[in-house]
Amino acid sequence: MLCDECKQKPANVHFAQMVNGQKTETHLCEECAAKKGTFIFQIDNSFSIPNLLASFFGNYNMQGMPVLAPAKSCANCGTSLDNVKQTGKLGCSECYSVFDDELEPTLRRIHGNNQHIGKVPARGGEKVILKKRVEYLKQQLQQAILNEDYEKAAEIRDVIKDIEKKLN
Repeated sequence: MLCDECKQKPANVHFAQMVNGQKTETHLCEECAAKKGTFIFQIDNSFSIPNLLASFFGNYNMQGMPVLAPAKSCANCGTSLDNVKQTGKLGCSECYSVFDDELEPTLRRIHGNNQHIGKVPARGGEKVILKKRVEYLKQQLQQAILNEDYEKAAEIRDVIKDIEKKLN
């Protein structure tokens, strides 16, 4: 199969995309894929999880995403952004705040979110569940107030008070 772009070299990068329920496939050679900025995994004998994670910090620029600055480093441990890109590991807890601007878009792209939700333990997780319920209800309360639906807001407020009594 030949490259869809240049129609000269064999296509060895295959990209499938779903848009509005329609699947589109693109078959490119390595050069055309690099020109388009397509993400390419190169798995060889040196494959490891740190290398995989570091590959997400590559120098390609997706639309609207900042290109990573190479000179930044952590004042606490001395880890540089280049080191994070190479190893896929941060040096210390301060690195999260130092490299926040670079990490957030990458974490969102990998995980779909930048906040860990996690699981609730089967035993002893009642308080966590109730706290999450209160947070959700507070958001609903704010939305009801913005929509000027005061009767619904009063009902939500009462439910929040009942749950908070259970928590205390």
